[in-house]
Amino acid sequence: MKAYHENNTDSRKICFIVGAGDNYGINPVSGGGHIIIAADGGLSYLRQQGLAPDFVVGDFDSFEGEIPEGAKILPSKKDITDVWAAVELGMEKGFGTFVIYGGTGGRPDHTFANIQMLSYIACKGMQGFIIDEKNIFTVIRNDIITFGSSSAGFMSVFSLSDVSKGVTEKGLKYTLEKAELTNTFPLGVSNEFIGKDASVRVDDGILLVIYPRFV
Repeated sequence: MKAYHENNTDSRKICFIVGAGDNYGINPVSGGGHIIIAADGGLSYLRQQGLAPDFVVGDFDSFEGEIPEGAKILPSKKDITDVWAAVELGMEKGFGTFVIYGGTGGRPDHTFANIQMLSYIACKGMQGFIIDEKNIFTVIRNDIITFGSSSAGFMSVFSLSDVSKGVTEKGLKYTLEKAELTNTFPLGVSNEFIGKDASVRVDDGILLVIYPRFV
């Protein structure tokens, strides 16, 4: 798959989700086949920017104000987060690419839950991206992610499965060929783009890939 960049949403129909984490500058796109889902307090961020979501979901424990008519109200005691519920709603609507704002910062347990959610999305053969202040997080499973030659800065790769086999990194400062990464040693931390087309591939396993938001 191609790495996601905010200035080029290409032809993918994207489900944008805005959560209640820290707002590092949200940039969702509505119309043209894309939709926006507000997850709980993410509705406040959208209203601040004059944006109207297509759907609203949450238990609204992090939102102050009038809950809009038609919102999907979740019980306060539940097994999933509001962002997770928003992803499931997007899947029900037929979307396979998810871009999440407000998914980091604040509570670290929710940040980690959202990274696990990226793994869940990848295991379903779909694509998910979390937009942070300076970085984008995504997860690939038995797949490849590619970057254009304009990509710059540092990127890191971590195994989320016990073992990730056949990890290959090309077009980067440090290359790997059919390497094995584990979830107990950060071999893939701090690689660097060098002005070439680049890629990260895993033959058997689940990888978290973190790369710069702005290039």
